[in-house]
Amino acid sequence: MPELASLVAFALIALGMVLTPGPNMVYLVSRSLCQGPAAGLVSLGGVALGFVFYMLSAALGITALLMAVPYAYDALRFAGALYLAWLAWQALRPGGRSAFEVRALPRDSNRKLFFMGFLTNLLNPKIAVLYLSLLPQFIDPAKGSVFLQSLVLGGIQIVISVSVNALIAVSAGSIARLLAARPRWLVMQRWLMGTVLAGLALRMATEARR
Repeated sequence: MPELASLVAFALIALGMVLTPGPNMVYLVSRSLCQGPAAGLVSLGGVALGFVFYMLSAALGITALLMAVPYAYDALRFAGALYLAWLAWQALRPGGRSAFEVRALPRDSNRKLFFMGFLTNLLNPKIAVLYLSLLPQFIDPAKGSVFLQSLVLGGIQIVISVSVNALIAVSAGSIARLLAARPRWLVMQRWLMGTVLAGLALRMATEARR
């Protein structure tokens, strides 16, 4: 097992990452606002499954194989970058709207909500990079099974991400009402999220293959 200090450090990094606006947050908020918190939580189930997929892939070495094949990784990386760029444009374009603005969206079934949450997370190659570049720094072969340590660290990241996103999904309505009462805050939030998403898209598109 990793040392307590390593677990705490990794947990803080995971917390910082989940608090950074990204496609998961945008999708969960939009669904929570148009279909209610329950829909957001169903979508979150799909997001969580995506985390489990990446965690197991990294632990078993499958993700390492993906990174070793340039075209496979690049295809996934550019797909994720284009998706982030599209989300950024939706926020920054003239007449764009904040993720916390209530909007009329077609209601999706629970099955589609779950699948789209899973796909949104799966199309983000930075999660794969996270598990390949971050986890190894906190794994010490002298402390026991590398596979078990990978599962423990991955489990910590999943618990933190799911907990924070669940809180966001449940409170999205309250946040939206607060921002609606302060239009200037809503504009600032939209531009902040759009800028962050655009920056992430640019960085992902230009990131050298590890």
